[in-house]
Amino acid sequence: MTDLNRLIEQLGKLGTEQVNPETVDIDRLSPLEIVRRINDQDRKVAGVVEQALEPIARAAETYAQTLKNGGRIFYIGAGTSGRLGVLDAAECPPTFGTDPEQIVGVISGGYATLVLSMEGVEDDAGAAVKDLQNHQLSDKDFVIGLAASTRTPYTLAGLRYAASLGGATGLIVCNKVEKLEFAPDVLIELPVGPEAITGSTRMKSGTAQKMALNMISTGAMILLGKTYGNLMIDLQCRSEKLAARSRKIVMDLLDLPFKDASGLLKEAGGSVKLALVMHWHSCDRNRAAELLEQADGFLSRLKTL
Repeated sequence: MTDLNRLIEQLGKLGTEQVNPETVDIDRLSPLEIVRRINDQDRKVAGVVEQALEPIARAAETYAQTLKNGGRIFYIGAGTSGRLGVLDAAECPPTFGTDPEQIVGVISGGYATLVLSMEGVEDDAGAAVKDLQNHQLSDKDFVIGLAASTRTPYTLAGLRYAASLGGATGLIVCNKVEKLEFAPDVLIELPVGPEAITGSTRMKSGTAQKMALNMISTGAMILLGKTYGNLMIDLQCRSEKLAARSRKIVMDLLDLPFKDASGLLKEAGGSVKLALVMHWHSCDRNRAAELLEQADGFLSRLKTL
């Protein structure tokens, strides 16, 4: 059997590669009927993700513990899956004040493939190892692979390499796994079934992966004390919107007018977290930092909402 025949056989077993009986006539529908039919399929994704909440929670816990221990998070994937990993990594610094070096998205073919797909790069297993070596991956890091299928060579090679170093590994797939060459520490199966357009895994599969990543990274940040209630108090004021949000949080929590909230944030070096502690404990920035360190970064241990 040729490699191509073997691949056809593998793809034939994947739920995401099956023909969806609910959309076989989609090319004969009106615009409204087309989007309604796609929306019907999308509605099913949340239920699939719900069935995987336990491994998703384990991934969030591992993620948080990795960062707490000085390790880094790496997402690795190809195509849509790789782009989603890069997206999640890119959104953590402004939202949660993380160092860009702490959470890294690695995509087959490099960052150029974020805006222009490059065929064939997902099959280059050796490139995955080189890409992670370029980041000096170590056993302290947690590597999360993303693959709609269960077979993407680039993604699996990256996970095997991480495992060989003794690091933690996770794998998010959108099919049920029959067998893998190695067992990741956390396996998240999101079997979304046939796509609205056969094999187009940027659709339900991409949505499911995005939902899982939202929960993993956000859950980890909550576990690290980067929220106060449901407020993002470690955000970085790198845009007018974030600067306004920072002031609004301080104004609302401390019942301060805009001018006073702005002045307090300036004294706190732009840190909402420090500003709140400074006000609550009538102290300067250095003392507030000490108090936060004693509370392991959790505002809720210094004051209850």
